[in-house]
Amino acid sequence: MLDLEEAISNMKIIHVAGTKGKGSTCTFTESILRNCGFRTGLFTSPHLIDIRERFRLDGVEISEEKFLVYFWWCYDRLKENTDDNVPMPTFFHFLALLAFKIFAAEQVDVSIMEVGLGGKYDATNVVPTPIVCGITSLGYDHMEILGNTLGEIAGEKAGIFKHRIPAFTVPQPDEAMHVLREKASQLNVPLQVVTPLDAKLLNGSRLALGGEHQYINAGLAIALCSTWLKMNGHLEDSYLKHIQHTLPEKFIKGLTTASLQGRAQIVPDQFINDEIPNELVFFLDGAHSPESMEACARWFSLAIKDQDQILFHQKLDNSNFSNQVVKMHNGETVQKKSTQILLFNCMSERNPQLLLPHLMKTCADHGVYFKKALFVPGLSVYHKVGSHALPATDSDVDLSWQLTLQRVWENLMQGNKVTWLEGKSNNSAPEELNMEMSASNCEHSAVFSSLPLVLKWLRDTVQQNQSTRFQVLVTGSIHLIGDMLKLVKK
Repeated sequence: MLDLEEAISNMKIIHVAGTKGKGSTCTFTESILRNCGFRTGLFTSPHLIDIRERFRLDGVEISEEKFLVYFWWCYDRLKENTDDNVPMPTFFHFLALLAFKIFAAEQVDVSIMEVGLGGKYDATNVVPTPIVCGITSLGYDHMEILGNTLGEIAGEKAGIFKHRIPAFTVPQPDEAMHVLREKASQLNVPLQVVTPLDAKLLNGSRLALGGEHQYINAGLAIALCSTWLKMNGHLEDSYLKHIQHTLPEKFIKGLTTASLQGRAQIVPDQFINDEIPNELVFFLDGAHSPESMEACARWFSLAIKDQDQILFHQKLDNSNFSNQVVKMHNGETVQKKSTQILLFNCMSERNPQLLLPHLMKTCADHGVYFKKALFVPGLSVYHKVGSHALPATDSDVDLSWQLTLQRVWENLMQGNKVTWLEGKSNNSAPEELNMEMSASNCEHSAVFSSLPLVLKWLRDTVQQNQSTRFQVLVTGSIHLIGDMLKLVKK
């Protein structure tokens, strides 16, 4: 209907599927190739604040003006050619078509396409001959659609493989790897397994995206970029061999400057921190599967220790101690202590009995114990382009799911009471927090009726406890992350 078949056939596409790390891998890949001098198009999902985030040109989300031109071009033509027998495409199918239209019209050198769901039947899987395909880490997610075993899930993801087109994956569980190899063999696909990036190859720099798991995604991105460059005549085979032992400067720059909101993202609260620097910091990660919960917990545990260390050393270099100490009434100064709060929500299709134990145990293994877990419903609604208005707080909002999450958390805490009591001494928040704003308060958790109310409570609590630094992990849903970013950056 849109006459995009020829344009899609001529595109030099990198196609990426997987359960975890798709967005990060695609972001690293785009950044590397952009730093190598190519005009890039990147399609990812979901968006956090503005739908235009899904479409990046040269690393920047498409302008509102261009977006509207391409949106209405696609919409009007589809509307002209659809009826009751041939309906309009679904939301994601429309966005995938829009991405192909944008990248074709903008004449990008490379299009990096992230699969939305699965692979075989995904809206992005209309590419007849991509340059190279990638499969990120596989795990249990969307099982109601993709299957109940890792083998079934792997089979759906491998649906993006094309005859004789090179593909790469990362180390996978045996069941998943067996299926990937079998599917690759059927299509004569040269499938290679990529090892995680060796941090030493970054020459002292750090990956732009936080978390140890990102070295797995970075290794896959390097393989995808190297193959894309080779297939398009930009790299010699001999040069490719050297990449295993030394990275080109442009690759390093791409890996250390990539940007992706909502994944291992640290956001200080400017409202509070203008007055009391570093006293309320949000650690945002859209983890929503058991495996990604573990990765998120490891990242958070290490990140808060890094932050505390950095602030401590800043204190030693700062004669007025403004960021890290509190002057007491008797003139003495004490170093600020830190306490951790969990802010969580997940979709009702997810199983909190799988998610929350992974999060709690991994944090505890790193000596991190949450003073309080806060559960809140999401605010996400559809907005027209450019609109960032939030809906009014609904005092009658249904909190039944959040109360379910709270019960799961309290049961976990009761089951781990000995461990929690041992770790409690490390968590230096005041023994009693004022929970009057909450809709339901238990010993270890609380339910709030809205996100703005949670933010108000956190800010008030920081003001009332200026001897404590609050570090808030926000996770469980990418939609929760988007809502939080809207509020904090407002």
